[in-house]
Amino acid sequence: MANMKTPGVYIVEKNAFPNSVVEVPTSIPVFIGITEKASNGKEDLKGKPWKISSMAEYINYFGQGPEEKFILSIKKSNSTIANSLFTYEEEYTETDATTTKYVFTAQRKKHFTLYYQMLMFFANGGGTCYVLSAGNYKDNQLLNKNMMSNAINALEKEREITMVVIPEAVYSPDCANIQMMVLNHCSKMQNRFAILDVQAKSSENQTMMEQVEEFQTNIGNNGLSYGAAYYPWLETTILGDKDITADMFSWSADSELDFKAFFPKDSDILNYANATIDEIIKSQETPDNKKNEFHQVLLQNWSIYQSMIKTVKASLNLLPPSAAMAGIYTMVDNTRGVWKAPANVSVNYVNRPEININNREQEDLNVPANGKAINAIRSFIGEGIKVWGARTLDSNSLDWRYINVRRTMIFLEESVKNAAHAYIFEPNDANTWLNIKYMIENFLRGVWKRGGLAGATPEDAFSVHVGLGDTMTPEDVLEGIMRVTVLVAISRPAEFIEITFQQQMQKS
Repeated sequence: MANMKTPGVYIVEKNAFPNSVVEVPTSIPVFIGITEKASNGKEDLKGKPWKISSMAEYINYFGQGPEEKFILSIKKSNSTIANSLFTYEEEYTETDATTTKYVFTAQRKKHFTLYYQMLMFFANGGGTCYVLSAGNYKDNQLLNKNMMSNAINALEKEREITMVVIPEAVYSPDCANIQMMVLNHCSKMQNRFAILDVQAKSSENQTMMEQVEEFQTNIGNNGLSYGAAYYPWLETTILGDKDITADMFSWSADSELDFKAFFPKDSDILNYANATIDEIIKSQETPDNKKNEFHQVLLQNWSIYQSMIKTVKASLNLLPPSAAMAGIYTMVDNTRGVWKAPANVSVNYVNRPEININNREQEDLNVPANGKAINAIRSFIGEGIKVWGARTLDSNSLDWRYINVRRTMIFLEESVKNAAHAYIFEPNDANTWLNIKYMIENFLRGVWKRGGLAGATPEDAFSVHVGLGDTMTPEDVLEGIMRVTVLVAISRPAEFIEITFQQQMQKS
């Protein structure tokens, strides 16, 4: 009210409309893993969530992909050979007529795949995201629970993040602990969603269901509605034949210095291979051109080496699907809205899933007795590779069974929560209650018009309640508490469609 002491005309402006709700972003993932570097000029970014929007920015702040290293060796079969990526045995008859088995093996060093995962994210529709470097390649340490604990402490200070992705966790012995820590973090923050992977088989003899059940057992029972898991891993096309170079391979110092079991006796290729392998192993300063020449000669003249190269390429291209799914979440959010289930969508940069899942096998993944659903990625003839599941890990809950329901609720809650900050310490009276009610109703009406809420009319889709005798008691007002109740009907996906056909009598 103007201070009227002098005669004249006074202008008073009065707000006619309530505040508006600004929609929070729904597709801002954070990727946690090991990078080549973590710096912005002289600023150290290790352990800090850093915002980027392209692969060029990732390279600028976090560097390139790892220098992949594979250890090659030829040993007698009685030698101890563990965790080999590629193994080939050949018998050789010695001069004394005894038979000896020689084994050619290739072993991979540490798995640092965040760089490749970022490529998959952007290839599948990814955009703005955060990257948190938990370590660098030189430390030669896989992601562990101590790194993850520090990362989570840093994430708690960043409110914009809406998804948490840890694709390198599956290579870590601490995988189960890391994934549980992420679920607990998302449940505590209540504004983000975890996208998880199923760890690789612990042994060659482990069946698919044993692999899945191991994941379900290890994941625990806390925060399940704030996460989803995808299976199987994907055979991607990130690396091509030209990306497999001689620099990736080094020969083990305890390798046999003889290819006699693999090439014809006294052949030129045998003499060349034995002389060169002797030089490479014994000399610490073999020129790169000599190593490259040896690599090319073996590649052209030894079919087993060719098979090893194909196995190496397949190993590098085999990635867990979580980063690609984060890209798909982003793409679906931007084109359809967070209320659309991120399913029945094609996956880019993928040749095939590691395992082809049929309808019978997916039954046990999609509707398990323990409720911890695993979403399948399947290949369909004539349609390509599609995401064929949209359930959270809390599949037995009718409230939080579907991913889009949980993420839509996060979107609504955070948007309204941020807008309601403007009313803190405002008078707890009818005027304020009406303003808040109209503000929330206007926001929800806009969401309903875009298909985010189910109902033929706004009244069917949502309702907002606030006021004395409705949501509050006189004691609440005395204690400074304003209670607002928002009821929403979030649209759910048509996961099962049943079409009934029945014959009828001829009518004409």
